[in-house]
Amino acid sequence: MPKILVTGGAGYIGSTTAHVLRKRGFEVVVVDDLSRGYEHNVRGLPFHKLSTLDARAMTDLLTSERVDAVIHFAAYIAVGESTKKPELHFWNNTSGSISLFNAMIDAGVKRLVFSSTAAVYGAPQIIPVPEDAPFAPVNPYGESKVMVEKILGWLDQYRDFRSIALRYFNACGADPDSGLGEEHEPETHLIPLLFRAIKSGRPAQIFGDDYETPDGTCIRDYVHVTDLADAHVLAVESLLGGGSSDAFNVGTGAGHSVLEVVRAAEEVTGKTVPREFAPRRAGDPPVLVADSAKLRRTLGWEPRHPSMHKIVETAWEFFVRRSAFGVQR
Repeated sequence: MPKILVTGGAGYIGSTTAHVLRKRGFEVVVVDDLSRGYEHNVRGLPFHKLSTLDARAMTDLLTSERVDAVIHFAAYIAVGESTKKPELHFWNNTSGSISLFNAMIDAGVKRLVFSSTAAVYGAPQIIPVPEDAPFAPVNPYGESKVMVEKILGWLDQYRDFRSIALRYFNACGADPDSGLGEEHEPETHLIPLLFRAIKSGRPAQIFGDDYETPDGTCIRDYVHVTDLADAHVLAVESLLGGGSSDAFNVGTGAGHSVLEVVRAAEEVTGKTVPREFAPRRAGDPPVLVADSAKLRRTLGWEPRHPSMHKIVETAWEFFVRRSAFGVQR
């Protein structure tokens, strides 16, 4: 079977994808600098503590391991942090990607799946959002991903470098098979923040209750992390099979409001979520839902965990398990 190098493979989505790849029979090598990931997520896979910014070391690794393709997750993802330290996100996300691409070309590896984001669209005018919606990021994080996608377009044109960018929406849930889930610190994602509020008694903040939505709160497309991993596997299989470069949205196509997620959390846990409303955050669109028809049609992807109740249930099981071992903050 082909050998896949997974950068950022000690993080949330990267580690889940690495384990799904192994389950599907691929050989997997994980790279992570552990600045945001956790080595315990690697769980027996070959692991190298390494930054994508170290092009020489990356070239040596790609060559010695005889890698066939790369799935690139290594990025900082905190939108708030990107507005406070934009230079950090451009250095890690954009410069780190350029360094990786140089290493891949030097090693003769020219197939890559790129972890992109719905943040490239900013506040889109068309809902559900199609892939041909214009790039209009409203924060440095989204801009850092746009820059990488544009670079990949030029590499495709002039360097025979094939890539698939997966623009995913709100990643969530925990993978039942690997037992992996969200461990961000600081945590910015809604579902684990609701669980933390339940445990601590400190209210979770809901940003905005006056949007033009049925209950006044933002609507988002929540996609289970295992379904995201499946999309990455399908994408790398396409490239290895001679498929062309492309970009796809990864989302269920269904939106859930913040309060709907709160209610699901209360149903699953049997507990009340302490919460309070706060002012809107700048740049938050009222509704952000994916048009994922292209991914379904082209690569045959279908979400296996579309139910919000099931998503929350898997996340809660992970949260409780970690709390039992004293690791949940």
